[in-house]
Amino acid sequence: MSNLSYLCHESYQKTTKKMDRRNFLKKSAISATGLGLAPLMGQPFNSLYGSNAPGDKIKIGLIGCRNQGWSNLKAFLQYPGVECISLCDVDDQYLYQRASDLEELTGKRPPQLVKDWRRVIDNKDVDMVIIGTPDHWHCLQEVAACEAGKDVYVEKPLANTIEECDLMVRAARKYDRIVQVGQWQRSDPHWDEAAAYVQSGNLGRVRTVKVWAYQTSKWTLPVVPDSEVPQGVDYDMWLGPAPKRPFNQNRFHYNFRFFWDYAGGLMADWGVHLLDYAMKGMNVGLPSYVYGAGGKFGYPDDAMETPDTLMATYRYPDFNILWDHACGIGNGLFGLREGVAFFGENGTLILTRSGWEVVPEQAINSRSFPYCYPCDSERKPNTLRMEALEKRGGTGKGLYLHAGNMLDCMRSRKLPNADIAIGAEVAKLSHMANISSRVGKALHWDNDTGTFDNLEANRLIKAHYRDPWKLPRV
Repeated sequence: MSNLSYLCHESYQKTTKKMDRRNFLKKSAISATGLGLAPLMGQPFNSLYGSNAPGDKIKIGLIGCRNQGWSNLKAFLQYPGVECISLCDVDDQYLYQRASDLEELTGKRPPQLVKDWRRVIDNKDVDMVIIGTPDHWHCLQEVAACEAGKDVYVEKPLANTIEECDLMVRAARKYDRIVQVGQWQRSDPHWDEAAAYVQSGNLGRVRTVKVWAYQTSKWTLPVVPDSEVPQGVDYDMWLGPAPKRPFNQNRFHYNFRFFWDYAGGLMADWGVHLLDYAMKGMNVGLPSYVYGAGGKFGYPDDAMETPDTLMATYRYPDFNILWDHACGIGNGLFGLREGVAFFGENGTLILTRSGWEVVPEQAINSRSFPYCYPCDSERKPNTLRMEALEKRGGTGKGLYLHAGNMLDCMRSRKLPNADIAIGAEVAKLSHMANISSRVGKALHWDNDTGTFDNLEANRLIKAHYRDPWKLPRV
């Protein structure tokens, strides 16, 4: 085993013993051979890494196979010189289903199928780990992978607490690892084009940035009783460092994101994608003031813990960033489900996954309104303050390009497009709004000390792990 001093070796052994070896071997039908793909970009990796080369292929281990983790893996496998040699999931149903899917996709099954993620980390042949697990697991797994010399692709949001975000950044830097966060907009060019346009000054002074996510895909979550753990699921491992609770299907798989033990609701789920570009467009970091207000206004009696409705104000010296989300409603600002809008005095830039456009402001008749916008006195009434820009579309290949950027950075050792420091900052921003809403107060943030001006809020910054799991020391 690698030197994972903060993990419980006894727990590791017990979990391994629980595996039904005969069933495992029967279902796996595994071949240990590679996929026979050409090296990425036609150049062997050992010529780039020297004595620490991972070989002529990038060998991936996937932890968390059900949904986004699987999508991530498929994106990586579109590139030559990449193969998956290890799959890990606590649920047999998805572990073996993905092994079958992988065989159909590539012609080979991976030589390692496991339910304990530490076996992926300990696999010396794994060069890169994809972490597709619930948020409360990201920190332990990323730190362990970095310590073991693996590069990491970790799903967003980076972590479930502000404290864990800081630990993960320190681990990546200490062990000199490439860590890409799954904020794939960072690799879809139109997002950066829009941010550059905002910074060009063409919009005039921007004093309001609105960010919203109105999601009809996230409806009410009806209350259901606790039940038996499904067959083939290692539920204790799924819980990991989270509090011990009876199994409830509402907390399992996709819906984990609506419970504080594991995630931060719609705020953390969508917020990190969109708030990232609010900050990038305005070229700012974390604010010193946040006020989040929301609650279970739409579905007050359902099982969800996180707010189904939330608004947050992030105050900067001369502008505000405003967040607004609602579960079960799809008609957001400009009739769009989600987006970022920069309101400038000359026009408004609207940015979504499909592209960006600029809607100009109209000049005001200065004779009728003597205190109007100064430059309007130089324009004819009812003319535009700037030219409109028709919608400029995105590539629709953000995830694919994000995977390619990660592979390129594994070769060059340059920071990736969504480097861990970027993921940490916007994850903190989303947590700040959630924490303000939970304590019911506006909060002042001291970025030097990493604390709020409120004791209860500072408690929510911290991660509280269940034994035998321990918070990593970096």
